[in-house]
Amino acid sequence: MSDAKNDAAVILKQWQEQEAAVRARMAEPGVLGLDQLKAVSGIDFLRGILEGKYPVAHIGKTLDFIPVEGEAGRIVFQGTPGLQHYNPLGSVHGGYFCTLLDSAVGCAVQSMLPAGVGYTTLEIKVNLIRAMNAKTGPVRAEGKVIQVGKQVGTAEGRIVDAAGKVYAHATTTCLIFPLP
Repeated sequence: MSDAKNDAAVILKQWQEQEAAVRARMAEPGVLGLDQLKAVSGIDFLRGILEGKYPVAHIGKTLDFIPVEGEAGRIVFQGTPGLQHYNPLGSVHGGYFCTLLDSAVGCAVQSMLPAGVGYTTLEIKVNLIRAMNAKTGPVRAEGKVIQVGKQVGTAEGRIVDAAGKVYAHATTTCLIFPLP
């Protein structure tokens, strides 16, 4: 086995173990109450999801992806595309790429927000550069903050497989606002 394939196999095993550990402690999908959400910073909310203290998003269950890592300014989601994500042409639908990246880049912005402050996506630009199919295996969407101000936040992200192949990349602009 070549070094690159061996490295990818090691990374894949690490990813699968990390995903299993996160899934074992995950709460059921749900929506946190506004009062609870207002009381915690963005990074504490995201850490709460990773620790199983807060519910995961329903969209993650629908498309079968979860957050696996999070720190201020950086969030990673992992999922495994399958036949249920296919378009009629026989590959993974672009909406899967977009939703995975929107979650990663949006949550990266959220991770920088203080308690009582929320965000919403104003714009997202996604470039699909390689097709995914049921044989692709697990992929990760990593979102990283570019800049977060009082009214606007920007972030970038990309989807990669365990071998480091890039499947898509994105940028987002988010509106920052006080929660009601």
